[in-house]
Amino acid sequence: MRANMQNGTLIKTIFLKATPEKVWSYLTEADKLGEWFHPAKENLKAGSSYALKSASEPDPDCKLCWGEVLKANPFDLLIYSFTHDHLAGHETTVRWDLAPVHGGTQLVMTHSGLEEAADPLGMLASHDAGWDKHFGQLREALT
Repeated sequence: MRANMQNGTLIKTIFLKATPEKVWSYLTEADKLGEWFHPAKENLKAGSSYALKSASEPDPDCKLCWGEVLKANPFDLLIYSFTHDHLAGHETTVRWDLAPVHGGTQLVMTHSGLEEAADPLGMLASHDAGWDKHFGQLREALT
């Protein structure tokens, strides 16, 4: 995995042993999001709001992170706004670029806007570690 933090933008590239179609399903389908990231109430689709919750939270209305899906080109590109309580209402943007490579998928995640948070370096460091953890879980879920 390659990580690049420039000007408040976190960029990570990973390679997955799964087709872009399968990876896309894990980025957008509510049940599959819960296998590696956080459970969602419904599938992510362009123009709709989303909310992800903690798997351990019993309150179905309690949201961990939320935003709006800005663009969704199946198997190719997904962009959504992203915030949570630790960002104190500041919205960031997460972009996923998928490309077929040698029978698998190159997945590039770009998380931008963290430089405007109250503690930019703290937010970069915590999101860097968090995405690493989630990418490990995504690899496991795809096997």
